[in-house]
Amino acid sequence: MRHGEVHNPKGILYGRLPGYHLSATGQLMAETVAKALEGRDVVALWSSPLERAQESAAPLAALLELDVRTDDRLIEAANMLQGRTVGRGLSLFRDPKNYRYFWNPLRPSWGEPYPVIVGRMRSIINEVRAEVRGHEAVLVSHQLPIWAIRMAAEGRRLWHDPRRRQCNLASLTTLTFDGDRLVSVGYSEPAGSLQTGPSVPGA
Repeated sequence: MRHGEVHNPKGILYGRLPGYHLSATGQLMAETVAKALEGRDVVALWSSPLERAQESAAPLAALLELDVRTDDRLIEAANMLQGRTVGRGLSLFRDPKNYRYFWNPLRPSWGEPYPVIVGRMRSIINEVRAEVRGHEAVLVSHQLPIWAIRMAAEGRRLWHDPRRRQCNLASLTTLTFDGDRLVSVGYSEPAGSLQTGPSVPGA
């Protein structure tokens, strides 16, 4: 699960910065996802340590009477541009001070390498899968880590255009296994009707 909408009126690329919480709409998104998962065989709930992920996990934890287990492997991707104003996404590229970060978009040179993100996400997925074998688990994370592990699971290249990620706020990306074999990758947006604007990369 990707976290819900964050209160971010200044349009900051907040990355791993503390102090960014869900907006009122984000809270409603989290509650909507929790209701959509009611009745599923979810026996474990894990979350990134960042506030917006913890707050997104809370309604599901309350509904299913589960503890939220925090793991750093689910955290947002490291980004050297965090703290800067995103605006409509172009201001970062127009500022000459940022040019040194854009020399290799395939890595990417402005942040955590894609293979590293995939490695940590795969590690926790395998750990949780072994623990809940035969049941379901929910892991609350962030857009790029979720999209990266999905691309890896589907055998696709890791470098991509961030504007084309299919990972909207409060969406669910589902990996289904038969034993140790991945048999399908799914995607749904239980709270999609609540999203009022474009999904911001790096959130």
